Amino acid sequence: MQVPLFDIKLQNAKIREAAIDRFSKVFDSSAFVLGEGVKNFEQNMARYLGVSHALGVSSGTDALLLAMMALGIGPGDEVICPSFTFFATAGCISRVGAKPVFVDINLDDFNASCEDIEQKITTKTKAIIVVHLFGQAARLESIIELAANRDIPVVEDCAQSLGATRNGHQTGTVGTIGCFSFYPTKNLGGFGDAGLVCTNDDQLAEKCKILRVHGMESRYFHKYIGGNFRIDEIQAALLDIKLPYVDEYVDHRRQNALFYLKELAGVEDIILPQEIDGNFHTWNQFTIRVQNGKRDKLLAYLKEHDVGSNVYYPMPLDLQECFKDFVNPRKLTQNAKLAASEVISLPIYPELTPDQLSYVVETIRAFFK
Repeated sequence: MQVPLFDIKLQNAKIREAAIDRFSKVFDSSAFVLGEGVKNFEQNMARYLGVSHALGVSSGTDALLLAMMALGIGPGDEVICPSFTFFATAGCISRVGAKPVFVDINLDDFNASCEDIEQKITTKTKAIIVVHLFGQAARLESIIELAANRDIPVVEDCAQSLGATRNGHQTGTVGTIGCFSFYPTKNLGGFGDAGLVCTNDDQLAEKCKILRVHGMESRYFHKYIGGNFRIDEIQAALLDIKLPYVDEYVDHRRQNALFYLKELAGVEDIILPQEIDGNFHTWNQFTIRVQNGKRDKLLAYLKEHDVGSNVYYPMPLDLQECFKDFVNPRKLTQNAKLAASEVISLPIYPELTPDQLSYVVETIRAFFK
């Protein structure tokens, strides 16, 4: 049996006719840039998240970059972010000329340690980026309180956490600005790259809107130096069709996660992920830790038996060559380094069949026997 790490064909097949009909309307309208489809999608996303403003952009990476630019972050500034995350989280900091300051993670949720954040804050800290990794919300209340006491804005990197909540609040809606990705593997996936920023701050929303189109406040008159961060009309059309199904997709992911948690419980040398109290986990990834140096052997065994898996992420950012000038080698993030050496993400996408799930479990159990 083959079990890919991710397969979106079945999900897209269910909306095929609706998508083709909507794409035809976009084609006939010839309104391919920031048309009515984008406006409708933004309104629907704002309603889903419960925020005042939602702004479609060209990718999750550009959402983070736009957030940095809107907050006025630049050379001489420091921005705190976790070292165990996708590159874009820190890359956007460097791209505006600021210094990424890496903090360690909690091993129980793979998210940033509030204690380490507090230790790394300086007078140069101009923002804190909190990543809700793998679909699990970070412990936001402690971080928000810490930042508020110092008047530091909090940017939520929600690339993997659409639909996740912390104490009943949607990720992306508690901090200063939230940033989402609609890459095809996400809980709400598009045809390629697309993203979104959201905020309840009217002035910040207006600045983002201007920065999205090269800083133009009115046509050919530029208030800021911005960028081309527009979401494509065709992407907005697809995402708007799929948005009503997001909760259903997440529910299936949660069912799949519960199956793994039950059937893999007690397997030697595996530490299973957990849903932290107060969280609603969307399981964008189901990431186990494999101890005692067996991770790479398990990866090879899964590949040999046609079970998709991957390592997110094999090297923390404070060990990446491109960031070596920003890092004190005597103060590396040890939990992140340990996680990077142990993690494997298993298939968790909504359309997995019971037989496929059982095969993944049987294959893992066979390896450890």
